[in-house]
Amino acid sequence: MTPQPSWRLLAALYPFGAGAAAVNIFFASLIGSWIGWRVLTPYESVAWGLLLGLPATYIFARHIARLMQQADKG
Repeated sequence: MTPQPSWRLLAALYPFGAGAAAVNIFFASLIGSWIGWRVLTPYESVAWGLLLGLPATYIFARHIARLMQQADKG
């Protein structure tokens, strides 16, 4: 069973998850412009990054918590 991450771990990782999501969304919109889609502004990318950074951070924090649990056993 995968352990639930602590709120401290989630809070520590969220800025990195949201920032990575924002950068990836912005670059994806640049690639999308090759097929005629519009390019997102940096502000729109940050807003989407803040939103999509939540599930990405939670998934990564669960992974880190599992690794921490394995290290404690070992």
